[in-house]
Amino acid sequence: MENKILIDVAILLFSGIVFGRLVKYIKLPNVTGYLIAGLLLGPSFLNIIPIDMVDNFSVISDIALGFIAFSIGSEFNLTYFKKVGIAPIIIAIMESSIAIVLVSVTLIVLGFDVKLSIMLGAIAAATAPAQTIMVVNQYKAKGSLTSMLMSVVAIDDATALIGFGCATTIVKMMSSNLDTNIVLSILSPIYEIVISFIIGFVASIIMKLMFRWFRKSSNRLCIIIAFILFTYWSANVLHGSPLLACMALGGVLVNIFKEIDSIVKITDSFSPPIFMIFFVISGAGFEISALQGIGVIGLVYVVMRVIGKCIGAWAGGKLAKQEDKICKYLGPTLMPQAGVALGLIVAAGNVIPEYAPQIRVVILCSTFIYSIIGPVVAKIALEKSGEIVINPNDN
Repeated sequence: MENKILIDVAILLFSGIVFGRLVKYIKLPNVTGYLIAGLLLGPSFLNIIPIDMVDNFSVISDIALGFIAFSIGSEFNLTYFKKVGIAPIIIAIMESSIAIVLVSVTLIVLGFDVKLSIMLGAIAAATAPAQTIMVVNQYKAKGSLTSMLMSVVAIDDATALIGFGCATTIVKMMSSNLDTNIVLSILSPIYEIVISFIIGFVASIIMKLMFRWFRKSSNRLCIIIAFILFTYWSANVLHGSPLLACMALGGVLVNIFKEIDSIVKITDSFSPPIFMIFFVISGAGFEISALQGIGVIGLVYVVMRVIGKCIGAWAGGKLAKQEDKICKYLGPTLMPQAGVALGLIVAAGNVIPEYAPQIRVVILCSTFIYSIIGPVVAKIALEKSGEIVINPNDN
């Protein structure tokens, strides 16, 4: 068994590095290569990465998501927010809200069940930052758009959870199950956000104290890994959001610890192989056969969600009086969806169990589509905004 795990890890890393290099010849981001590697080697094609291997590496996905969330949180510097004000909050609320409304209304107008339409609309608010952050890191994107992007995706999970909580309450009120506790339905997402922040806040305080005692990079790396994993686990146990908790960990730490740049540098030196394995495994987990079941409702969801995100980001940017490149290019960078959205599949299925299979197919298929197209679109948007310069010699 141990030898099998060793060769599995070797296959994942080797395939990731090879396909990451191959896609560069057609000017695509590395993360797209990782996803394609997993797709080709997974059950849908060669089956070199079987489905049980995908399941066995689920812990790697949790670790990767924890590090991604921590990385996003570490961009949450209050000095930046003092400069830009509440613009990221306004944009996050607008892009989430308009995506919810546009998807829901369009589906209802086309004749789909109102409850199903509302739940799919609520899930549409969620954005997965992983692919976009990988593009930002690979091309070393820097500028006002990149800073705004990091801030908006950090807030996006909170707005998505609140929106989903409100949608769940509406759907439950529409159902015949009158004994549903509406107050608990409303308070549930609020509790999830608050407990996640508390976990991240407390962990960051303890983390800072430990950094005073341990100054070697190797020791600090061990502390970083331990606290990210502990924070992620604690949020799961206390029914919070692991991603929000890890974001809070990074967000509080960046504002209370002066040597945060060295911490980010240490984290960046450790995370690349974890991210590579995560994305290859994610690619292997997609089932091409499921695409045939997406239907009209799935196509509407995919298209309307993107339009909603773009219109919302543009409107939020204009409302917050941001520069033109933020209004124009922020929306396309918010296309990817996974993480929170995949978690909401189960919650939505519990609310309307008769539509659970349909919700699952739609979200899984859209996740696949967004994951392949999203990084490419994000790269183009950041390049057109002038915040990345492609270096052909960058390996």
